[in-house]
Amino acid sequence: MSEFVGWREWISLPELGIENLKCKVDTGAKNSALHAFSVETFEKKGDLWVRFSIHTDEDDLTKIQTCEAKVRAFRAVTDSGGNVTERYFIHTRVQIGEHRLKIPVSLTCRDTMAFKMLLGRTALRKGGFIVNPQKSFLQGNRL
Repeated sequence: MSEFVGWREWISLPELGIENLKCKVDTGAKNSALHAFSVETFEKKGDLWVRFSIHTDEDDLTKIQTCEAKVRAFRAVTDSGGNVTERYFIHTRVQIGEHRLKIPVSLTCRDTMAFKMLLGRTALRKGGFIVNPQKSFLQGNRL
């Protein structure tokens, strides 16, 4: 059975220690994208990992969370402006309301964007979500 989401939703990324992050639901984006800065790679037990920081509060940029995750891919992504960049992809669990999904997420600088995360079509399809573009926060105001 499908669930509705609005054009923006509150999410959590518990494996990264991130709670209550406002994201934009973007059916025009294939992949989900998370704002990341101070990105650096390192090796852990023979695998490539990435360490990065994010702003967890769009209204208070002093609130910063440093995260680590195993790199799943490094590939080219074309953004909405037609620009191609190489991005690291990680897999992490996202919680939207009561729904928990393991999804691929690209790491990119979103300093100039209103939302620090985009939830793309791949995640929406995996969760069986239907987007109501006239509504916001259909899965709850905060987790």
